[in-house]
Amino acid sequence: MTTIRVDGKRALITGATKGIGADIARVFAAAGATLILSGRDESELAAMRDSLIDEFGVEIDTAAVDLAETDGPDRLAGIAVAAFGGLDVLVNNAGISHPQPAIDTDPELFDATIAVNLRAPSLLAAAVGKSMVEQGTGGSIITVASAAALAPLPDHYAYCASKAGLVMATKVLARELGAHGIRANSVCPTVVLTEMGQRVWGEESKAAPMLARIPLGRFAVPREVSDTVLWLASDAASMISGVDVPVDGGYTMG
Repeated sequence: MTTIRVDGKRALITGATKGIGADIARVFAAAGATLILSGRDESELAAMRDSLIDEFGVEIDTAAVDLAETDGPDRLAGIAVAAFGGLDVLVNNAGISHPQPAIDTDPELFDATIAVNLRAPSLLAAAVGKSMVEQGTGGSIITVASAAALAPLPDHYAYCASKAGLVMATKVLARELGAHGIRANSVCPTVVLTEMGQRVWGEESKAAPMLARIPLGRFAVPREVSDTVLWLASDAASMISGVDVPVDGGYTMG
């Protein structure tokens, strides 16, 4: 575990029961944060909450909200702010991927990707940002985007568009909310070896060309993303705002 501490910080983490989100939740709990964990499955959230409380003894609440629903982002923001009387950190992590070539794009899957990966986190960040402004104590908004926001990725037309839009939305937040002491940054990983990452990139024939473009010659593991997110949430990154941090082994440098 990292030695960075975020004791007393109240953090909302979306997509917190699986993959990168679950690892972020564990790293934040180990670092002393008070957590609101969000996802769609109440039983999975309860299991995650109980496990982290048993291991780390931190305060944790949960919110089962489908962010794809029209009012999902506003509803989640309200629940999260009320849980512990405010928020200091938002980790916008929830996302989906439906790989398809651009010329074979399914309009319904395109719309679903934009709704979950761009609309929901953008509106959630705006609602949480408003609460942070009213709170008057600053804050940190962290977007888990993707290297696919910074460099085109074949067969990921909707995904690239959604993540690129989210990176720019995060920069706008950084520009507008900076005067209130609120920082906003994006983390842009390459392929991460989660369950979803294994499903999409598990075939050697598909992984090989991607690996050949990564100077370090490997994919990321969840902890490498989680530690970066934790750093951005901490006081150690108090002058970092409006940037997109590649966690990609050199992939996006060209």
